[in-house]
Amino acid sequence: MSLTTLLHMAGILWFVGNIPSNGHVRLIGVFALCKFWIIWVRVLFCFVYVSVLILRFFALDRVFNQNKPFRVKMTVICLCILVLVNVLYCLTGQLIKDELTVIGEEWMEVCDGTLEYRIACIVFQWILWVGVAVLIYRLRNIQSSFNEFRESLAIFVVAIITLTETTVTNIAFRYYPLMLGHRIEKTMMDTLCANIMVWLILGHPVYMCMFHRRKYETQWLEKLTKDGHKNAYEVSSGGGGGLTTAYAKMEDESAFQNTQLNFGTMDVMASAFYGGGQRSYYGGDLVADESGMRDPELFRNPDTLPIALRNNLHIHRPVLNMPPSMFAGGYPSDVQESGRRVL
Repeated sequence: MSLTTLLHMAGILWFVGNIPSNGHVRLIGVFALCKFWIIWVRVLFCFVYVSVLILRFFALDRVFNQNKPFRVKMTVICLCILVLVNVLYCLTGQLIKDELTVIGEEWMEVCDGTLEYRIACIVFQWILWVGVAVLIYRLRNIQSSFNEFRESLAIFVVAIITLTETTVTNIAFRYYPLMLGHRIEKTMMDTLCANIMVWLILGHPVYMCMFHRRKYETQWLEKLTKDGHKNAYEVSSGGGGGLTTAYAKMEDESAFQNTQLNFGTMDVMASAFYGGGQRSYYGGDLVADESGMRDPELFRNPDTLPIALRNNLHIHRPVLNMPPSMFAGGYPSDVQESGRRVL
């Protein structure tokens, strides 16, 4: 999910770079920094977007085709390498003189990239997408529970359509930022491309989780079991005959049931708080026994306190002389270590 988040953020910054680059704002003040907006925002994050996709597909290839682990450390290293390559590419464009890369035409209020620089950027994009194509081809035979070949193929088709449009627009229409229709079309194509790719990955899972959660979970667990990942994901038979995982089960059902707020336990709590006699909460004056209140074990024993008294909700009936902030400190340490959390 973290890579998909980075993908979405790169798409947003790619769109931000398109705003001044395609002439949607007046190039005054900070927007007059043409090299910054074109090279370090638009071009860089367009490349980073593709690089995150490459990393995502490479992770699947490494785990399921090469049978090698792909942990957080490996993810960070690969991402840093890809971003560094893109930064070095942009840094090269920054150091080359403006007449060969990007210049700002003040009299027209437009940022203009030279034809040579445009071709260089487009060629680099095509190279990145060729790498994506190779990885997608390698992912075609992954086991069904993790197979994203159809989604990946759809992403590649969208990318090729957008990249073809970019190539034609930048080469055939040299001054397209001066043409209202072309610059709107270019920005819309890039924006749609970035968002469609993200939702080709997220669309089906999000829809199923929102409207058919239980059915989707069952199908997923059946796929995991069929593909031999039952032990790795701790898939087991649920109480109703279905499948479940350790992530969806209580660590200790009996302990959970014993901590539910139960009005039948209030007399027991009254006995503990008021020194032993069975008292009723609904009649008579209640006088707290200070000796019982001073016993620290009373508040440290998770089997004694109902759940209402073990958090900051204050659902219990106020007791005479009990400070209202008695439980404001949260869970005692031994309760925190019990393994069960009820929020």
